[in-house]
Amino acid sequence: MANRIHPTAVIGEGVELGEDNVIGPFTVIAGPTRIGDGNWIGPHVTIGTPGEDRGRPHPAAWEDAPTGDPDHDGHGVVIGSRNRIREYVSVHQGTWRTTTVGSDSYFLRNSHIAHDCLVGDGVTIASNAVTGGHCHIWDGANLGMGAILHQKVVIGPGAMIGMGSAVRREIGAFTIAVGNPARVTGVNVVGLSRRGLDEETIEALGPWLKGKEGLPDVTLPGDLSTLVKAWDARPREEH
Repeated sequence: MANRIHPTAVIGEGVELGEDNVIGPFTVIAGPTRIGDGNWIGPHVTIGTPGEDRGRPHPAAWEDAPTGDPDHDGHGVVIGSRNRIREYVSVHQGTWRTTTVGSDSYFLRNSHIAHDCLVGDGVTIASNAVTGGHCHIWDGANLGMGAILHQKVVIGPGAMIGMGSAVRREIGAFTIAVGNPARVTGVNVVGLSRRGLDEETIEALGPWLKGKEGLPDVTLPGDLSTLVKAWDARPREEH
């Protein structure tokens, strides 16, 4: 299906679009950027502008084609499919790796994904939530309104960050963190139950989720099992 692009939107050279995307009024997408299929991108969104780094070039990529040199153009943005990206959302170019957003996520009004961030699938980023550069937000995480992530923070899969929280360190998988600085207050039982786990299995996972024990030998649905094992095997320091 054809893309629906409002005539006031600016799509720079070096932007690759899939099919069936909606792009609203006054949105600016600069290259190098690759976007998948079926995304709803609202008015006044900016994607692919330079990372906020004093030492990096700031090309006017909405007017000029990328040079092919990532040290000048930035390392690009890749966005998957079926995302809803609301008004005034911004996603910046990477400075040393591609800023990457997965699929099936919802980015509420005025949220921001900074340079070099990795964002998984099925993520919710609420209004006015802001990430610093180089963050990694795993699948299914939920950032509440006005949440702030320090640079290089890692948010585990299925984690929930309370509104107005300031996150300065890694937040574990399927935990709930609130406050300034954000502290883990419990397990995201609702999120795990929605993925098909019963109370007994959630209880068995509890010590591992809290970082007190290793991953127990429990049976998990296929997609969740893959995600949990990936989180358990992650490098403990990410850059």
